[in-house]
Amino acid sequence: MSKSVLLVEDEPNIIEAISFLLERDGWTVRIHSEGADAVDAVARVKPDVLVLDVMLPGRSGFDILRDLRNAAETKNLPILMLTARGQTKDRELAESYGVSHFMTKPFSNEEMLGKVRELYAASAPKA
Repeated sequence: MSKSVLLVEDEPNIIEAISFLLERDGWTVRIHSEGADAVDAVARVKPDVLVLDVMLPGRSGFDILRDLRNAAETKNLPILMLTARGQTKDRELAESYGVSHFMTKPFSNEEMLGKVRELYAASAPKA
């Protein structure tokens, strides 16, 4: 069974870059570009790792993160949050809501791939 990522992002260039990088590494990547129903998309897709943008149309990534952490089914889902603004207050807010990792755009391919792998490995059931 393939490892899966749900990428909740609305910037086409970022979607293309992350999708290409992860698919080349063997991940199944699903895309969702709207904040308003992102929580529903997570419930439908049931990804192994969620990559979530902060600024989305319809709803903030922070609100989505908070709702996911408050739901029993997703409270332990590995969530990598992306932002174009590297402000300390954004990082602190994400951490207060329980983000797994916070990454500022632009990021390197190695950084993105390494962190997704690390989050998956930390959450995967141990044999």
